[in-house]
Amino acid sequence: MKLREEKIFVDGSAGAIELIVEDPGTPRGIAIVCHPHPLFGGTNSNKVTQTLARTFARLGYLAVRPNFRGVGGSAGTHDHGHGESADMLSVLAAIRRRYGDLPVALAGFSFGAYVQTRVAQALAEIHQPAQGLVLVAVAAGLVDGGRQYALAAVPGDTIVIHGSADETVPLANVLAWAEPLELPVIVVPGADHFFHRRLHIIGDIVTRAWRH
Repeated sequence: MKLREEKIFVDGSAGAIELIVEDPGTPRGIAIVCHPHPLFGGTNSNKVTQTLARTFARLGYLAVRPNFRGVGGSAGTHDHGHGESADMLSVLAAIRRRYGDLPVALAGFSFGAYVQTRVAQALAEIHQPAQGLVLVAVAAGLVDGGRQYALAAVPGDTIVIHGSADETVPLANVLAWAEPLELPVIVVPGADHFFHRRLHIIGDIVTRAWRH
């Protein structure tokens, strides 16, 4: 598949938000894909983030990879998920103005997955729920570095992927969040937080499991 890729900027409450947009041509939806923690080197060129975006583009979605506040060409400073969540709603509104009122999929890696749980909750509250979510190595509970993440509930068809050898977010944290929700978690044996040498598995799982 030949994808048309471009860098664009949209307005957010803290200023410009830089995006990479991959257009499959006549998209059937919009996939917003969020990168890992910006204070630890996370950008929209992260390999897991790229893998998720390319997977959704192959599924026929317009794949949008924003840079969070203070990353690349995006204005502002890190806001611990609060401002970042608001920014994703601004990104979605801008992309819909440009490409049409298409269904939206939300995907994210690590801190980006945490942000997407907040975005999904915000969309549900205004009765415009996301079509589906994909959360890879989602930041949950007390993680490496002493940061704490309280995850909201997500729909039962959310695709949750985690590595058994994740050294940043212990698998036990994600299972503890998922258990009361009766939410399945797909565990990739031996995978670390960044899914080194296992990126293709993420793409395969999402391609097989996406039912929208």
